[in-house]
Amino acid sequence: MAVQTASISPDQPHELDLLADPSLLRAAAYIGGAWMPAADGTCFPVRDPATGGDFQQVANCGAEETRKAIDAAARAFSAWRSTLPQERAALLRAWHEAILAAREDLAILMTLEQGKPLEESRGEIDYAASFVEWYAEEAKRTNVESIASHLPNAEMSLQRVPVGVAGIVTPWNFPSAMVTRKAAAALAAGCTVVAHPSSWTPLSALALAALADRVGFPAGLFNVVTGDAERIVGMLCDDTRVRALSFTGSTEIGRLLAARCAKTMKQLVMELGGHAPLIVFDDADLKKAVEIAVPAKFATSGQDCLAANRIYVQRKLYPAFCAAFAGRSAALRVGRGFQPEAAIGPLMHERAIEKLEDQVADALAQGARCLTGGKRDDSGPLFYQPTVLADVPDSARIMSEETFGPVAAIVPFDSETEVITRANDSEYGLAAYLITQDQQRIRRMREALEVGMIAVNRVKLTGAPVPFGGIKQSGLGREGSRHGMEAFTELKYCCIDAA
Repeated sequence: MAVQTASISPDQPHELDLLADPSLLRAAAYIGGAWMPAADGTCFPVRDPATGGDFQQVANCGAEETRKAIDAAARAFSAWRSTLPQERAALLRAWHEAILAAREDLAILMTLEQGKPLEESRGEIDYAASFVEWYAEEAKRTNVESIASHLPNAEMSLQRVPVGVAGIVTPWNFPSAMVTRKAAAALAAGCTVVAHPSSWTPLSALALAALADRVGFPAGLFNVVTGDAERIVGMLCDDTRVRALSFTGSTEIGRLLAARCAKTMKQLVMELGGHAPLIVFDDADLKKAVEIAVPAKFATSGQDCLAANRIYVQRKLYPAFCAAFAGRSAALRVGRGFQPEAAIGPLMHERAIEKLEDQVADALAQGARCLTGGKRDDSGPLFYQPTVLADVPDSARIMSEETFGPVAAIVPFDSETEVITRANDSEYGLAAYLITQDQQRIRRMREALEVGMIAVNRVKLTGAPVPFGGIKQSGLGREGSRHGMEAFTELKYCCIDAA
């Protein structure tokens, strides 16, 4: 994002006046327990994607500030790793309670900078808090594995020990939950954290830092560096003191970061792209299938790696499903996130709109039918109508490229074997949705689908106890659950002569 030092727009969104705690709106990076501007004094604007207006300026940091954050995290590591698990848990619990207490303010900030409907923002704050609560408990259960000795007179022990400083890089579509899902796991494990939020949505991470500071996080324990992604993330990749890197974003960027981190042999967690198939068999209840498919596709305005992008419907049910799904989709209200009943908010930037336009045009050129939508919405330049395409050929780009917006592609299929082949024909393997009443089919499909997560006859499948992650080009490692701490720890084995 280009550096700008212009003053904040005089057209302030009136929702800022709704903040019960205006101190949560921050403009500086949080480094070593202090709020720091960029060394050169420059800032970048935070824009409301629904209106296009800039409403805050945030420190445009780079390598120098990132080095200071790593220095601070490295200094804090020794004391934090030696802290009793119960003390780590208590501090995380205090952070969790502070997040819940600030729920409405955090949701307002998120809707302003990200655009999602306010009710979705409230839900994300609850989701974000749940990870902090979960890892407050997991902090006390890090070492639960032992070894039965296979050698005479030998006592064997196995420990999980924190790796050191953890770098976390978070996306704009879930600007609070992705911070806590990563940071809480690292902190519970005994690591210190340097976080870099997306420059599209830095305010949510800074507000979380303000709450962490308020509840007494030691200096250097949790740092947030805003600004130039290339310089900040490059430093996180290259500095040998950063022993783990957790990234959520595109597969393309994930590959580049993994290659760069190879030089310092870091632990990696990569939560990358997705192109989830949603498969509806003809024994499904039509009403329930549509009730599942609509939110699976259109939550977060389709800007979600879990979004159901490829909808396969068995041919007998196909015409009725297409009609019902298109009708429900067309009824979704498009609007600014603060408008009552708004379900589809703005996309994040112009490139996202242009990608949708290209994908839709390509599909239509290859014979797809547009059942509803298919163009920008009058609500503003970054709004796109909920769109349903039917009869989309497998050769269309939308069937292979990740779709990060409110466009659904529906295609018919005939047999179980056929749909398994088509669903698995993707470089991605994050999630899949399955709708059928046949229990034997559920078991077969569960084994055959090449994904890390499957939702059967339901939409929601994530949560703090869940090991979130995919296979193939959808990433490495898992987040959430006890497995979410693994990348932030090393196994240390000791064999003692007990004779």
